[in-house]
Amino acid sequence: MGKDKLRKFAEIATFSNVLQLDEGQVMKGQWARAHFGNTHPIVLELACGKGEYAVNLAKRFPEKNFIGIDYKGNRIWRGAKTALEEGVNNVAFLRIQIENLLDYFDQEEVDEIWITFPDPQPQVSREKKRLTSDKFLVRYRNVLRKGGCINLKTDNDGLYTYTLEKIKALGLVLHAHTTDIYHSDVWNEELAIQTYYEKKYLAHQKNINYLRFSFS
Repeated sequence: MGKDKLRKFAEIATFSNVLQLDEGQVMKGQWARAHFGNTHPIVLELACGKGEYAVNLAKRFPEKNFIGIDYKGNRIWRGAKTALEEGVNNVAFLRIQIENLLDYFDQEEVDEIWITFPDPQPQVSREKKRLTSDKFLVRYRNVLRKGGCINLKTDNDGLYTYTLEKIKALGLVLHAHTTDIYHSDVWNEELAIQTYYEKKYLAHQKNINYLRFSFS
């Protein structure tokens, strides 16, 4: 492991807005009160990477609590550090594997989920690793409140189509979908947030897909 990664891992261990592995289990069922000190809704960003989306959502919506989840601590470091430096107190980061979500969140504890530019795992053999596969959807259903929505924002047309088919096959509720958010009527303040990678995709004139759906 490089020196820079080691430095970042050491730093996040001191950050008040980062919880790692078993530390997060203490918050299960009480994230809003125990960590954020309020009763505001909880919103997750899964596979958050550097946390750009979570931090920017938190800035726009101070009446909500945001938690970015990723396993790679050196990525989380950037979002967590930015939030601390800028005094964004309604965002936190949790360093865990997403498949262990049920160990860290209680039933219906989460109000909304964002999945922004995840690895599309295009190989058929890796379908179970897609963040909108049955394996993960069953976990989201457990932690989301009734009517809580899942948002998928992706440059990958294959993942978009796969998720759309999954929604139809499982009889889920599709609230909005488009293959090009910047030339559609679904565009809004939340979707206006652009990560480093999205800016690169747009510079190469790549369309950005979006889906919003719920279990009921």
